[in-house]
Amino acid sequence: MKAENRLLPDWFDLVRSGRIRLPRFQRYEVWGQGEITGLLETVLHGLPAGATLVMDVQGEEKFASRTMSGAPEPTERCREHLLDGQQRVTALWKSLYGLYEDRTYFVYFKPDEEHGGQEKPQIYGQARWWKAGIQHPVWCDDPREVFKRRYLPVHLMKPDENVFKQIRKWCDRATENNLKASRDLEESILEVREHFTQFNLPYLMMPASTPADVALEVFIKLNTVSVKLSTFDVIVAKFEHTTGQSLHQLATDLTNEVPQVERYLEPEEAILNVAAMREGCAPTQANYQKLDLQRLSQEWANLVTGLKWAIEFLEEECIFDGERLPTAVVLPVLAALHDDMPKLDEKRREAVTLVRKYLWRAFLTRRYENSASNRSLQDLLGLRDAFAGQNRGIPVFDEKEFPLPTVEELMLAGWPKRRDTLSRGILAIALRAGAHDLISGEPVSASHVRLRDCHHLFPYALLTGDGQMPGSETYCALNCALLGWEANRILSCGEPANFFRLGAQRSHIGAQVIRDRLSTHLIPVEQLSVGGYAKIDDADDRAEKVRVDYQAFLRARAELMMEPMHALCAGWNWPKESLPKAKKPKAKAS
Repeated sequence: MKAENRLLPDWFDLVRSGRIRLPRFQRYEVWGQGEITGLLETVLHGLPAGATLVMDVQGEEKFASRTMSGAPEPTERCREHLLDGQQRVTALWKSLYGLYEDRTYFVYFKPDEEHGGQEKPQIYGQARWWKAGIQHPVWCDDPREVFKRRYLPVHLMKPDENVFKQIRKWCDRATENNLKASRDLEESILEVREHFTQFNLPYLMMPASTPADVALEVFIKLNTVSVKLSTFDVIVAKFEHTTGQSLHQLATDLTNEVPQVERYLEPEEAILNVAAMREGCAPTQANYQKLDLQRLSQEWANLVTGLKWAIEFLEEECIFDGERLPTAVVLPVLAALHDDMPKLDEKRREAVTLVRKYLWRAFLTRRYENSASNRSLQDLLGLRDAFAGQNRGIPVFDEKEFPLPTVEELMLAGWPKRRDTLSRGILAIALRAGAHDLISGEPVSASHVRLRDCHHLFPYALLTGDGQMPGSETYCALNCALLGWEANRILSCGEPANFFRLGAQRSHIGAQVIRDRLSTHLIPVEQLSVGGYAKIDDADDRAEKVRVDYQAFLRARAELMMEPMHALCAGWNWPKESLPKAKKPKAKAS
């Protein structure tokens, strides 16, 4: 192969007619505004942008193909497949034809200090958005306003014979029909446009006789100019070649059938993780590359069903999204287990109990702090054996190696917004209890949880101010509750007793209702009913009182967490089911 020259107008002719297309396995657009701006400036400055890779097509296409983003419907048969260079060609096509909905590109001139202050063309990308049916900012579409800013629209630079009338009309409007000014402006635009019409984007041509697997291997190894292929991109290409199906399309079908999956993790990540676990492999980059793609294709429906069941199970346990999921490794474990779940009612109930026990021990122990991928596979295999009646042990259930946390350990757990398993596990217990909204009384749900955020129960300002505590000590999981913005606005300053003033401010609610709703978050109401710190004159005494009350609150809430924690980690459907109470020994007869 050798590099051949091809000017941008010739590239655009191929795109416009459909003679050049993308193999369907190609990933979609990944370039952002920075890469697009950089490429346009490369063209303006007369610099090379690298060579592309094209495969000649003679007769039947070796790969299923699709048109590039923004390209019109093909009018001619496909003659070339663009194996590498999609991002560059797409960026040039869409920017020069003004096809980006979220951004409009302009040329402006900036003095180049390194070359004696000579003006050098640069690119500015203006963000766009829609409001009330109008695209903003509106000046982008007003030639007079654009000209006042000394910008030239990039879409007037396209190498298209039909653009000349458009340029003249734009210049007349920009200069308000001042003939001389309009022609001078037109000349400036045509001079800049010359950079694009003369831009050479060379290509390497693979002959049509190249075997499909060789072309695929070259595509994978070549990657792209600035954004390398992800593991999923590579699997997509191999999957298409092996099965003739589009994994991109299957991923789209997955999100249509199980839209909740996107709340927890990226669909691509879910597919690879579950596929690996179903094959009995840890979900790692190395194992993704070894996936049996024929098996993935044949068992696709089971994978989707497993993911759907896993998400339904998480929702039943009041884990509604990835932001509050204590550890993401449980999702592929649950999805991969679905095929192994017993079908008979009694056995299935036992299996559900075992899965719940697994789930909550994963949330509340340190099992997945290290080597989470390998450990999740070990637990999956142990659960599969248990379903089959082979009790070889499930590592996460080892209470000596992975004990449940003590009251003191719960008190030390950090803020749930951070990616700490135990911290989020504590919040998850509170959500499992119901966690009713203080204002509306609505229990937590998938739709309502997004309207709440993590807020301090003992206010940050109180603890760091009167309490003289470092800010880090205020961010404890036990000092956190999911509250709506209205409740938080009222309670964000002052003292904890303000919670009960909330009931007085909302006469239709009342203090007792507030107490009841706080208890649904497993919040010890009495230890939160504290205040009066402003009446303590001595600063040290006041700080001591705040710290003592705060520690008492954390301990009381930790103790409230203990029963549900042990019940859930034993597989009980708490709060409907609680741990059996220990029977008191009968008194001996005298």
